[in-house]
Amino acid sequence: MAFEQHFGSDGMCFEALYESFNRREFLHPDPLEFVHQYSEERDQEVVGLIASSLAYGRVAQILKSVSYVLEPLGATPSAFLREAAPSELVRSLKDFRHRFTTGAEMSGLLIGIGRTLRDHGSLESCFIDGMKNSDATVIPALGRFIAGLSESCGEHPGSLLALPERGSACKRLHLYLRWMVRRDEVDLGPWTRVSPAKLVVPVDTHMHRISRIFGLTQRKQADIRTALEITAGFRRFAPDDPVKYDFAITRVGINPDAVFEFIDR
Repeated sequence: MAFEQHFGSDGMCFEALYESFNRREFLHPDPLEFVHQYSEERDQEVVGLIASSLAYGRVAQILKSVSYVLEPLGATPSAFLREAAPSELVRSLKDFRHRFTTGAEMSGLLIGIGRTLRDHGSLESCFIDGMKNSDATVIPALGRFIAGLSESCGEHPGSLLALPERGSACKRLHLYLRWMVRRDEVDLGPWTRVSPAKLVVPVDTHMHRISRIFGLTQRKQADIRTALEITAGFRRFAPDDPVKYDFAITRVGINPDAVFEFIDR
């Protein structure tokens, strides 16, 4: 395979990929597109959580489902959810379905987001309340964040939010944190109180396969141990921002033709 023959696990390779593919022009199709449609940071964090929670399955269906959920929230989703009655959210999503996710689960998440915004002022503040300076990664704070959000939902919102303590790689949640914490041409970074150095790589099928090719992990199961191992590998090259290469590298699986053009230059 051309990719395996041309690439090695060195920092210059990752930097070259980052420079070539970490661009807005490669954003479509990606649920992060929805976050870019909002200028207010509080709207970005709300839309990001909704979009990332649905980021599983076929990408066309993901984009369709996120659009369906966002449409009744209007131009300012954060303000809407602060004020919306739970019955209104349940009614607007009664016919919603995204693979395993039901309308009841989605309306529960939106209700929980609204309550969290009223109690903490922002999702970022809720997350920060669960952080400790001694935490090596965002994982402990993420567990506390999900626990608090689930309590606000009234129950755990099923297929939408993974539980970190169960050993899941929590790909969608770490994807959300990448969007919120990092700031460059692709990631908007509305959260300013979380260090990018503590982020964990979101491990999906593409990232797992490519990380094995690079020798960043040999683990066959894409669980939290694998995610931490891959993150540690990237930290050798970008200690202050180990998730820096995530978007560019996953373009390898999504847009291989563009990558082969890149390695043949």
